[in-house]
Amino acid sequence: MLLQIPDLLTTAQVRRARELLSDAPWHAGSTTAGSQAASAKHNQQLPRHCEAARFVSRSVVEAVERSPLLLTATLPRRLVAPQVNRYGGDWPSYGEHVDNAVRTDPETGDRVRTDISCTVFLSDPDEYDGGELLVRDSFGAHGVKLPAGHAVIYPGTSVHQVTPVTRGWRLACFFWIESLVRSAEQRRLLFDFDVALMHLREAHGDDDHTVALSGAYHNLLRMWAGH
Repeated sequence: MLLQIPDLLTTAQVRRARELLSDAPWHAGSTTAGSQAASAKHNQQLPRHCEAARFVSRSVVEAVERSPLLLTATLPRRLVAPQVNRYGGDWPSYGEHVDNAVRTDPETGDRVRTDISCTVFLSDPDEYDGGELLVRDSFGAHGVKLPAGHAVIYPGTSVHQVTPVTRGWRLACFFWIESLVRSAEQRRLLFDFDVALMHLREAHGDDDHTVALSGAYHNLLRMWAGH
């Protein structure tokens, strides 16, 4: 499921992140890529312990925990600590690749299954040319280029790329989520179920029917959630 998450970060958080990123210590992003992806990866990343990286990572983790849309879409069990990258100049693109199935979280050392990938945009679309996130599925390639503070999630199994940035700089944060529900199909069914249930509650309140449907949702989640 490819899904946009509007305003994951606030305007104030984006503004502060941009202030810190203006003089941050960037290094080659290929040093953190897997063997298959390293040859395609031409961007820069921040060392995770610098002030800018810590601020963005902390802000994104807090935003994930307070976003009902992201929580119901991903059902997170744990995530890999968010990192920050940029594209532009001599570091313009990331060719087609698939993310590693398992990543080691740099903060905890835990090995995390990458069920879902997430990109949080830190630059507005008019600040750079190119730089689209292209995600491929059975229906073709889908281009994503969102306002600063907005996020997009997509299956970790997807072939994807960032097209060359030909003007300006594309700043973003990225991370992976291991879901309580491993199957993408089951997650999609639970998401559709939960969204429909929320609309029914808004329209009719908590009556016997919505309570019964809520019970069915949670019983499905209980059945499908991993240990």
